Amino acid sequence: MADGLQTFDHAVRGRFNAWFFVAFDRYIERIARPLKRTAFDDLAADRVVEIGPGIGANLRYLPAGAQLVAVEPNLRMHPALERRCARAGVPLTLLPSYADRLPLPDRSVDEVICSLVLCTVPDPDAVLREVVRVLRPGGRFRFVEHVAAPPGSLRLRMQHALDVPWAWLFEGCDLHRDTAAAIEHAGFADTTIVEVQLRGSVFYPVNTMICGIARR
Repeated sequence: MADGLQTFDHAVRGRFNAWFFVAFDRYIERIARPLKRTAFDDLAADRVVEIGPGIGANLRYLPAGAQLVAVEPNLRMHPALERRCARAGVPLTLLPSYADRLPLPDRSVDEVICSLVLCTVPDPDAVLREVVRVLRPGGRFRFVEHVAAPPGSLRLRMQHALDVPWAWLFEGCDLHRDTAAAIEHAGFADTTIVEVQLRGSVFYPVNTMICGIARR
């Protein structure tokens, strides 16, 4: 920890995750693109805060000339993120911090985005409270997340069966969170959430997805 900021480094697991998201970036983008377009396509701010940008998979959705404020505690993701921002010409402010205590002033941000992040944070409600805090009135939180499969489904049973090893391998990822409910109860003025069952994806346990926009 330095200057109140927090990071983590899970060594081999961290290297694996950084490699995994680089290696599968195009595949994940292909299957998630319709959801990301729904959530991210009309980004207009000149400064976008992203919670857990990882290796920079969402840089392609930033408006031209926008600065990325990246809240990323995983040290193993930093080199790839910095390289990608440099190649894309995206000005980067990297905040090595957990998202449950964002190092940003109240009501200072117009756009906060995240994808495949609220499944991994220890306290998603605390993160969402921070998002509400830093957004200006009328500001938007845009998200793409995997969530618990429908009750009684084979996918939900698989999510519970894989819960412990999956969380270990993917650095805390919870396969069966009710993230939609957490967002709906976070205190936003209005929220639009779309649930999608992905078809044809090899990542069967995480094929129940939501995307949407919540307005401060």
